[in-house]
Amino acid sequence: MRFDDMTEAIGNTPLVRIDPAVHGLRQIDLYAKMELLNPFGSLKDRAALQMVRPLLAGAAERGDTVVELSSGNTAKALAMIAGMHGVPFKSVTNRMKVPEIKDLLLLLGAEIDELPGQAECLDPTDTEDPLSRMHRTLSANGSGYVHTDQYFNEQNVEAHLHGTGPEIVKDLDGRAPDFFFACVGTAGSSTGVARALRQHDPDVRVVGLVAAKSDFIPGIRTIDEVHEVGLFDPGVYDTVDTITSDDAVDGLLTLVRRCGTPAGPTGGGAFQGAVRHLRALDPTLTSRKTAVFIVCDRVESYLSYLRERRPALFGRPPRRNDTRDLAADEIAAAPTVDVEEAARWPGLIVDLRNPHAYQALHIDGSINIVDELFAEMLHGGLPFGRRQPVLLVCPVGEKSARYAALLTRMGHPAVRSLAGGIIAWRDAGARLVRD
Repeated sequence: MRFDDMTEAIGNTPLVRIDPAVHGLRQIDLYAKMELLNPFGSLKDRAALQMVRPLLAGAAERGDTVVELSSGNTAKALAMIAGMHGVPFKSVTNRMKVPEIKDLLLLLGAEIDELPGQAECLDPTDTEDPLSRMHRTLSANGSGYVHTDQYFNEQNVEAHLHGTGPEIVKDLDGRAPDFFFACVGTAGSSTGVARALRQHDPDVRVVGLVAAKSDFIPGIRTIDEVHEVGLFDPGVYDTVDTITSDDAVDGLLTLVRRCGTPAGPTGGGAFQGAVRHLRALDPTLTSRKTAVFIVCDRVESYLSYLRERRPALFGRPPRRNDTRDLAADEIAAAPTVDVEEAARWPGLIVDLRNPHAYQALHIDGSINIVDELFAEMLHGGLPFGRRQPVLLVCPVGEKSARYAALLTRMGHPAVRSLAGGIIAWRDAGARLVRD
């Protein structure tokens, strides 16, 4: 097999059967579409090439920069492809949350702009969010940028409508699977594959998988975030299930240790979500069914993510005072205050958002301790006493509620969370200041 360049190796990834001894399903054949075997390491290779290929000649001629609102695999693939054509690449993001990806992008010569934003992805309805303002700038004619615009670009969908989906049908001997499970990020792959499969069989059941609220799984949006994505159409999915970061890690470990598949957290979450959904149906089936999920990328880029969540995997002792140890009833009972009470708060106000968002707009008198650092302080020493009144603030009040619940358990009775977070404060017309 000989190619003229690496982009010709994108696609035609194998469909691999998962051993029933691993998943335990009696009436269902479960297959994994191995998108981690694309040359740049992920499913996003397809969309990146589809979106940028018609733009590269003009970008090179004008001296433009390819740019994308991405902190992950799309940015990595675009940086590789742009670099092959001598075109610079810039990644614009709310925050680089996976250090290995950031290091790799820098190695590829990418420029990275971390801008303040209320959410981890673009919200087109918030016209004053810095990410939205940047989106408008990038899309303007003569800006010096070629914006691939993955959240709204139909070519993102087309890459999977004409590539990934038909490949699945071909490898199943011309049949569509009975079930298709898709983690939802930009919604490009799930939408494109679903359309392709339903062209062969309108009865294919499509299950979208999203991250639990306040949880972080690289490449997967929460149920709130997916509604901010321009390509997301609820009608694509027969149902949308929620998975947690623990699900993602559990599934990853199964794929890595039992299936010889070095899958990242998204693939692990897709496997775990698929098995859980299918296990409830399996006893009721009277005929054999077929299901497919996608292994989106590789595990090597997420070792720090795994080390933080499962230190025992790396020979380290488990961490005490972790919000992931909270029970659901503890989180539900987290002590909160509304905007009116918060405006009269007598003590310390701690803003847990990233420094860029804090600098853009914050509550007057608050201090900024980014959530990752605050989590470390739970182990090494907090900057306030047990009886000091402390108000915790985050974008929508979910992460701060978890910390408030944990600190209550740890013996800090005067800690509260701002219900609805900085968004509720802003929407109430309360005063915000800018650094």
